[in-house]
Amino acid sequence: MNQNFDRAPGAGRTHSLPADPGFVATGPPGGDGQGAPLFNQREPLRQPRSLPPFSENSGDAAGEDCKRQSRPQQSANANSMSASRGCHDVDSLVKSSKLSASAPEFVPSGISPYEDTAIYDDSDSCYSEINLDEMVKEFLHHLNSSPGTFESDIEYMTGILNSCVTTDELLQDLVELIYKESTAIPNFSYTGARLCNYLSKHLAVSPPSGNFRQLLLKRCRTEYEERDVAVRGDPERQKKFHCFVLFLGELYLHLEIKSAKGPPSRAQILLTALKDMMISLFSNPVDSNLICAVKLLKLTGSILDDTWKERGQSHMEELIQRIETIVLDATCSRDVRQMLLKLVELRSSDWGRVRAAPAASNATPDNDPNYFMNEPTFYTEDGTPFTAADPEYAEKYQEILDRQDYFDEFSGENGNEE
Repeated sequence: MNQNFDRAPGAGRTHSLPADPGFVATGPPGGDGQGAPLFNQREPLRQPRSLPPFSENSGDAAGEDCKRQSRPQQSANANSMSASRGCHDVDSLVKSSKLSASAPEFVPSGISPYEDTAIYDDSDSCYSEINLDEMVKEFLHHLNSSPGTFESDIEYMTGILNSCVTTDELLQDLVELIYKESTAIPNFSYTGARLCNYLSKHLAVSPPSGNFRQLLLKRCRTEYEERDVAVRGDPERQKKFHCFVLFLGELYLHLEIKSAKGPPSRAQILLTALKDMMISLFSNPVDSNLICAVKLLKLTGSILDDTWKERGQSHMEELIQRIETIVLDATCSRDVRQMLLKLVELRSSDWGRVRAAPAASNATPDNDPNYFMNEPTFYTEDGTPFTAADPEYAEKYQEILDRQDYFDEFSGENGNEE
């Protein structure tokens, strides 16, 4: 085995660096005088890269570094000097300026300084007619899409209207807007009537021409007087009139008139108007007019019937007779004829109302249809059921009692025999 075996990493490699004479050992005695180095000579460690190598020009380089470090400081000093100089210039400009904070607003040439002032005015008391129109329409469409917000939004809207509707002309415009939207928007007649009732009580403006309720009834009278022409007009004219009829029915149910001696009452002028409009609808018994009349009677029939009965008037009977005549003679469609028959049946059942049952102490078979409902059910000898409502109840029940006595005697005799 080789005695020069080196267990250090990298030992035995063929290439080697020149040996240092002080670290070279000779071979064993009797050898050829050549020796293997114990450690390979390594290159001297280089200087760190963070420091430049020392040379004769190192002094010049150090001087350049000092100059570089001094340049930012010089530039900072220059900037501070220029900033202070700029501040002095601004102060001098402010002192010499002729501008004033109280100067009038600058308006470019070619633009009137008073253009569109009503639109951009933030005060609640200044609204142009265009703004009132847009505001009311937006609020009505909001109520139509979200009728559940009526109670929460109506007070705020009434406050705005009280602040901007202050003249007779603006009040008439408001009435016209609400009337048109209530008769034009589908299914808005109910909410529109509630809105009219609320505004009639809470709008503060009351010009000599009349308050909100009076102007609204005048507007309705204009359409009412054209009823005979409207029911015979073209389909578009009839459709417009039918919307007005349903709105007037809702208005009769919701518009309240204060009374000095009692609770609020309905507008009696609308009661007469509804009767006259139904007569006009039946005078031209086409399908569209008959459908409108059926809707109106389903909506207001019970109230109209009770009111006329209290006054001893037979207007409802007259209307029902007209309907029965139309069913027999008119050339209306089959579906409309069925609607009319159902309406007559509804009126015969007191408009679908259920009266309160009489007290138990006063109940009799004549005044209480449910008198026999809780009575027990019995069976005859052949299995036929009968109750107290059966005309032969007493006889059949007595037969059961006699038969029961017979069985009791029979069981007793058997017991005695035992």
